[in-house]
Amino acid sequence: MDYNRLVDVMRLLALQAGAKIMEIYEGPDFDVHLKSDNSPVTAADEAADALISAGLAEAFPQTPIVTEEQADSHDQHVSTFLIVDPLDGTKEFVQRRGDFTVNIAYVEDGVPTRGVVYAPARGRLFYTLADGRAVEEVGPVFDLAKPGEQRPISVAVPDNRGLRIVASKSHRDQATDDYLARYAARDLTSAGSSLKFCLVATGEADLYPRLGRTMEWDTAAGDAVLRGAGGKMVRFDDLAPFTYGKEGFANPFFIAYAPGVLLAK
Repeated sequence: MDYNRLVDVMRLLALQAGAKIMEIYEGPDFDVHLKSDNSPVTAADEAADALISAGLAEAFPQTPIVTEEQADSHDQHVSTFLIVDPLDGTKEFVQRRGDFTVNIAYVEDGVPTRGVVYAPARGRLFYTLADGRAVEEVGPVFDLAKPGEQRPISVAVPDNRGLRIVASKSHRDQATDDYLARYAARDLTSAGSSLKFCLVATGEADLYPRLGRTMEWDTAAGDAVLRGAGGKMVRFDDLAPFTYGKEGFANPFFIAYAPGVLLAK
């Protein structure tokens, strides 16, 4: 894989998809319907998916693509592939709360090594460079033709004042609250979509646990950015390394965190 080209293509497609999404987000009321798993989908999901899928297929015709909105792609058995969530946080989008993202990632031998997370309503753009290091491009306006200032990002070193924890805005439950109670926290923030990974990656949070259903397209791009910033992602049950290309692309529960965090048992 040509990583320089990969990063350029993923960044451009994320920005173009974000623009399509915002056209619908800022327009009149839009239709929402349910997929077979009862998750919502809108015209914005479908338009962004069509744009990204076509762009990736043209640029990297030999690389398998897995995308949330194309059920046929979920039957693949692959360990190296591109994976897309064209609109992560559809519930946030529908309720016009802004915490939604475009996620595109490249997985190599089960590990997400490159990725982009774009939050168009927040004007924040995170991605990995060709060498794997994570940056946040300075926004909120981004030039399609060339990147602007790229600020390196890095996870924080937790201190004795307590942890800064970020948790799901739309999927909090008692099990998550019980787990969070095991930590001495000085701040608890709710956020939607893969922005939670990016908050840990930038040092704005220290810990993000998820005790609920997710799919690989929900996490791969944010995971890549987090790893590129020095963070870690592990399974919740046994703290084993988190891998991709699993059967059906379904995830187990997980913990994303800065390495300085002592995980509770």
